This record gives sequence, C-alpha cells and structure tokens, in this order.
Amino acid sequence: MNLSIPTAELKLSDYEYTLPEEKIAKFPLQNREDSKLLHFKNGTIEHLNFSKISELIPSGSLMIFNNTKVIPARLLFQRKSGAKIEIFLLKPIEPTSVINEVMINTESVSWECMIGNLKKWKADEVLSGEVIYQGQSIELKAALIDKEKRIVRFTWEENIPFVSIVEASGEVPLPPYLNRKPTAEDKPRYQTVYSKKEGAVAAPTAGLHFTDRILEELKQNGVDEDFLTLHVSAGTFQPIKSENVTEHNMHSEQVVVNKSVIKRIASQTDKIIAVGTTSMRSLESLYWFGVQLITENVKLFLIPKLYAYQEFDSLPSRQESFMKILEFMDKNDLEEITGSTEIFIMPGYKFQVCDGLITNFHQPGSTLILLVAAFTKGRWENIYREALEKDYRFLSYGDSSLLWGDS
Repeated sequence: MNLSIPTAELKLSDYEYTLPEEKIAKFPLQNREDSKLLHFKNGTIEHLNFSKISELIPSGSLMIFNNTKVIPARLLFQRKSGAKIEIFLLKPIEPTSVINEVMINTESVSWECMIGNLKKWKADEVLSGEVIYQGQSIELKAALIDKEKRIVRFTWEENIPFVSIVEASGEVPLPPYLNRKPTAEDKPRYQTVYSKKEGAVAAPTAGLHFTDRILEELKQNGVDEDFLTLHVSAGTFQPIKSENVTEHNMHSEQVVVNKSVIKRIASQTDKIIAVGTTSMRSLESLYWFGVQLITENVKLFLIPKLYAYQEFDSLPSRQESFMKILEFMDKNDLEEITGSTEIFIMPGYKFQVCDGLITNFHQPGSTLILLVAAFTKGRWENIYREALEKDYRFLSYGDSSLLWGDS
C-alpha cells in the first residue's frame, strides 16, 4: 500500500506537553454549561463560557452528537478465599459482537475483559455475585472460558436483560487518570443528557457540557442536530508507546448510524460540526465506507487504521460518498448500518466531512492530540499553551473548545 503521509516525520515526542496534575479536573462542575470554552477560528483564539456556544454556531449548520450511553462496566466479584476479582467489560464476543444486541440478551453473554487479580482466578472456578434488581436478589455467575484472551461468560437465570444486570451491579468506569473511586454524583454526570444507546465504557466527554437549555437554544437559532452511536471503548485511553506514531495499534470501535442521518448528511450544504472526537471519527469513517463501496464494492463497514492515507487517483465528494451508502442500504433493505472503525486521524489527514469540532483538552501524546493537531493544521500547541495559561481544566471532566477547520 502506497501511503500519502510522511510517516518518518510523525514522532510521538512532537505531540507531548507537560500537563500538571492540578490542571486535571477530578470532579465535574456543579452546572454542566459553566465550563470555559476556547474558541479557535482562522488562527485566532478567544475565551468564552460554554453557555454562549449557540452564538458561535451559524444558522443552517448540522451538529452531529454521539448518543452512546456509558454502562457501569466495572464488575466486582469475590472468591471464596476472600480475594477480589475485578472484571472490566471491553467488548462483546457472544452471542454477537453487536453491542446493542448483547445488552438486551436475557440468557448469557461472553465479553472480552480486563481482569484485576487474574492470576488468582482458577480456570475451572465459577465466581458468583448477588445483584439486587428491583428488590429481587439475582445470582450473577462469571466463568473464565479463555484465560489468555480474557474472555468471561456471564450467566443468570431470571429473564432480565444484561444491561439491567450491569446497571444494578456495576461501577461507573471512570478514566484511570482520575485516580479515584466513583461517587453517587458520577452516575448521572459521567453521561450526556442525550445518552440513549447503552454500550460505552467511557463517556463521549465533549457532550458533557450540553444541557437541555443549550440544545433548545441551538434549535431556536436554526441549527439542526442529529445523532449517531459510537460505543467508546477503553482503547481511547491506550497510550501511544512507539516514537513512530503510525506503528500504534489503533483500537477498533463500533459505529451504528440510522439511514435518516445518512440522508441528512448527504443533503447538507452548510457546515457540519462534530460534537466530540468520537463523532468526528464516525463521520469521517462513514465517508471512507462510501469510498470503499465506490472503488471496491465491499460488503462490510470496516475501516482499517490507515485506509484513508492511500494514494487515490480521485476521491468522491461528501455527497457522492454518502449517496453511495444510501444506495447500499436501499439494496440491502437496511434502516441502520453497523460497522467498525480503526481510523487513525493524524497530521496529514484530509478531512472530508467535518467543518468544526467541539472537544475537551486531551492527554499528552495521545491519539486524540494527533487528531486535534490534524484538524488545526498543527496549531494545537498554541491552543494548549493558552489553555494552560488561562487555567482551563483538562481531560474528561474538564473545559471545552470549539475548533474550526480552515475556511
């Protein structure tokens, strides 16, 4: 594959910065919309409050939100010896890999997991825990069916969907860098007000600032909204360890998009704003799926890590690509499309869908910093330097930014 990115020039050390511990927001603000907002446009920066964001989005724009819902993915079990086993749900394996379907299963499910104290869990040992659901005691069993791949099968006897079991027994999966146990406040606050589709193990944090009032104000100002679903995985926190960033093993995440959203994007002539890096990755991945349909006649929505960096003779317009997806959906009688993306957006990437991005401030040397660097044409350092100087709060519970691509 001939790639059109200067791989030798993309060094991890160029995307590092010093993030003091005191700049990391350990707890959410009392009111969601009280966060600061850094507005970056045409190379200039201004500092506002997030409550003013509706004044910055042009009428006729389309904002795309990620409506994934965080599940309490951290499950605790105790062996008869007293040793605690912590099981963190990563991705479903059986009866299907489609998260939305697994969450409503009422018999048994198998997940790939991260497992704390794995060495103390014997291969033939079935762990058992009590779940209190609507006043009823339910026994949840966990069996380690593949220790090497860390696949755990969960079983329970009552006719209750797995999502209800998890909601009743699990802990909120706070990011590891918060370095604290979840509180009662985290359950509603580590969730967007528009969350709907259960399956994420990390929040799409750009959306945490929105309130019903702001969403209504945007509508009143002539801004359209629509939703897709990308179930954020724990891989979003996976650090880049290679100095050559293209060698990073990019995590795969599941995307679910309704046909009506594809139609809306195909007909959109004004600006499209992605609310969060997950929405941006989904939208850009959809474009490349359209390219695959046009050039390769593929059957599955699956975007490899470096697919977008191939040398193409020519590329379709945004409208052409999304119209091809609609044609594919019509042909296969699909009202929604489910796929997976490993897309790695880094400097050298040419954006095909998104004109604007709402996002928080991310960890040094992360894939998300590379995405921001790509979108701001390398001006991320000035943005982050000023945010640090102006005492912005960083990471998941931190402040926000509205970034515009070049006009």
